Amino acid sequence: VQLQASGGGLVQPGGSLTLSCAASGRTSSRYDMGWFRQAPGKEREFVVAINWSGGRTYSADFVKGRFTISRDNAKNTVFLQMNSLRPEDTAVYFCAIYTGGSYSYTGNYAYWGQGTQVTVSS
Repeated sequence: VQLQASGGGLVQPGGSLTLSCAASGRTSSRYDMGWFRQAPGKEREFVVAINWSGGRTYSADFVKGRFTISRDNAKNTVFLQMNSLRPEDTAVYFCAIYTGGSYSYTGNYAYWGQGTQVTVSS
């Protein structure tokens, strides 16, 4: 399975971006998926996850009310809608397939995509 993240870019504070994560290869819609981010000099941190059907989501406290994860299983794609962006949201954003256990632990994910850069700056 290969994951391709896209949609990053430069946005002003308060702005919005939508990231996409497209899966290819031996894909199955029955994967829970997650988004993580990593800022320069910091560890990779959990952002949000979604179960395979899209019926349940799990978010880090710092994104609740601002970020929304969704998926289109027919297109093997997961989306991350980010609103009210802040400079501290600047990071490389990664998607990955959840393999079990805690949703917020990076070790419980596999098939990491290459990441997409999000920069929030005026």
